[in-house]
Amino acid sequence: MTPAPIFDSLETLRTRTSAKWTVFEPDVLPLPVAEMDFQLAEPIAETLMAAIRRSDTGYQFPHTALPEAFAAFAGRRWNWTVDPGQVWTTTDVSVAIVETLRRVAPVGSEVVVNPPIYPPFFDLIPEAGHRVKEVPLAPDGAGAWMIDLDGLEAAFAGGARAFLLCNPHNPLGLPHSRETLAAVAELAQRYDVAVVSDEIHGPLTYPDATFTPFLDVSDAARRQGVCVTAASKGWNIAGLKCALMVTAHPNKATIVGGMPDEVNWRTSIFGYLASVAAFSQAEEWLDSALVQLRSNRSLLGNLLAEHLPGVRYAEPQASYLAWLDLRALGWGDDPSAHALESARVALNPGPTFGAEGNGFVRLNFACSPEILVEAVTRLAG
Repeated sequence: MTPAPIFDSLETLRTRTSAKWTVFEPDVLPLPVAEMDFQLAEPIAETLMAAIRRSDTGYQFPHTALPEAFAAFAGRRWNWTVDPGQVWTTTDVSVAIVETLRRVAPVGSEVVVNPPIYPPFFDLIPEAGHRVKEVPLAPDGAGAWMIDLDGLEAAFAGGARAFLLCNPHNPLGLPHSRETLAAVAELAQRYDVAVVSDEIHGPLTYPDATFTPFLDVSDAARRQGVCVTAASKGWNIAGLKCALMVTAHPNKATIVGGMPDEVNWRTSIFGYLASVAAFSQAEEWLDSALVQLRSNRSLLGNLLAEHLPGVRYAEPQASYLAWLDLRALGWGDDPSAHALESARVALNPGPTFGAEGNGFVRLNFACSPEILVEAVTRLAG
């Protein structure tokens, strides 16, 4: 395995111009935006620099390199057989969601989401011309969460035409089980509901958990589903702008493949080239990153137990995002406001993930251990 990726120093990080490092004042530790503080994987950096050296900065023409690289990665990583002929690209996962929803559900339809959920979902659905239908996650009886299948069926029976699934679930870092996904697919087929599965955090599933692609669980899932994903989270290349839309049945392939050419042409050539490099040459870097992130995941738990024992924290099984229950601290419905004002630590406000997020925050632990220690120490006052 390659050495663990290197965290840039705080001084170097503050020279970055991405949102994470420019939105907040210089004395704030920024831990909300889903960017990692690692240095870029060398195969990706070399690919991008080679493109610059040959002035390869034009339009990206759709071709087979990325579909084939993703299919090979999916086969190695998840034993999922992907047909490269059913893989298309576009700008990012948000665009993929909107463009897909526009074509799989009639205008004005209800689209189901499971709060607490990635906040842009609440905006992407209206952008596509639809209405949000909330079916919150339910306790599984063992201290974790799962999709409320009864609530989901009620929403489908009530007329919802699509389900915007998040797998692994953001902000919980929860990869849904094969059994749950199969049950979702069966309900979707019974009520003829399209499932758009956002699987962008799939590559960041830890070795002690299992990620199951929705399209791999059953014939019903393949008939009803479209996967949208990207290398952007796993390899920290969101700004390069490239995402994938994957199908596994002729009916959905006709829909996605029939999108206007402009949907595909919006793909960035840098994003395309970097994604090919990520899936085909940087898997060892990903594994090494997961080793460090897993260490940070444990470190965060230990720091909270020592300095903020009232905070409830369930380690995520995927992603570098921690969903923290701060209600015992008495910091109100939006504890992130108190954290920013009093501790100069920026966190994601829980209420933006839905009403179920009141009293919660989301924290990004894809940072150096030193920054994580400093952040929790500040929060503890």
